[in-house]
Amino acid sequence: MKLSIIVPVYNMAANGKLEYCLNSLISQTINDFEIIAVDDCSTDTSPEILKEYENLYPGRFKALYLPINKKQGGAKNLGLTVAKGEWIGFIDSDDWVTPDFYERLLKKAEETGADLVGCDYNMTAKHGFEVGKHVAMNKLEQTGPLDKEKYRSLILDGGSLVVKIYQRRIIFDYPNRFPENIFYEDNAIVNSWLLRAKHFEYIPEPLYYYYQHGDSTVHTITAERCYHRMEAARIMINEAKEFGFYDDYLPELEYKFTILFYLNTLFSYLRGVKKSKYLFVKEIGTEMAEKFPHFMENQYFIERQDKEIKKMARLHRKSALIFMVYFKLLWFYRDNFRPERKKHNG
Repeated sequence: MKLSIIVPVYNMAANGKLEYCLNSLISQTINDFEIIAVDDCSTDTSPEILKEYENLYPGRFKALYLPINKKQGGAKNLGLTVAKGEWIGFIDSDDWVTPDFYERLLKKAEETGADLVGCDYNMTAKHGFEVGKHVAMNKLEQTGPLDKEKYRSLILDGGSLVVKIYQRRIIFDYPNRFPENIFYEDNAIVNSWLLRAKHFEYIPEPLYYYYQHGDSTVHTITAERCYHRMEAARIMINEAKEFGFYDDYLPELEYKFTILFYLNTLFSYLRGVKKSKYLFVKEIGTEMAEKFPHFMENQYFIERQDKEIKKMARLHRKSALIFMVYFKLLWFYRDNFRPERKKHNG
């Protein structure tokens, strides 16, 4: 078997989202592949849709069903237990790909000897293959046989897990799998996978379609999901220590942790959670200071973050309460009084 495509599924029956994803996979221009769709205890008609596809495409399409909800990590792990492919790919069940997506990636691997191949994605709010917002996932200078400089770059800017295919050994020669029962599971393990690759290639074209809608994880901010993102960051650091690359790439890992655990979580929490709590704002700062007390001296933090972010980080370190009040007042003003918004609303 050349390729296994793993599709975690949870409540994607509405508006034809699941069928659109699965049809894009069934229509791939390669022949030697399998689709493994794993239902994560859906409460809609997703399981029935998967059963229908399994009946329509025996030998090509396999449906599995988790007895309890384990989130995407659990669904992906179950899919991996039965995957037979020399290459492994993943796709979110509300996204879709061009008909030649996997053919293009596999061909690039065959031509170059790469064990990891990726592309860009198109961010869109409607089904179809019209290119809207082309989002670059990688850089051409990251490609070729990998060395320490390229690994550093991949840790910082590795791109999405779902736009890539992975040679089987990258995943199966090691014991770690996706963390279960949390969101942001990809963030927890992606560095370990990238650093196991020997040769990376990249097609700078949007062959993957990332569907933006109201139920997307990126659009749903809850306190629980913020805690999940923090846990994913902790696992990321623990994996670096377990697999022996923590010391070699400490500046990159520190910055990646700062973004995932701290900045993205803190700001999305205060913007997205209606009843934000002071205790959370204080605790996240305390843990950040314990794990990486000098993160603001990190070269990537200095180079990549603007003055406002640096100011807020300093304020948060000084006083979580003052920071929280300042942040709320700032965004209240920006949401209601800044001139460009008033002009737009008027």
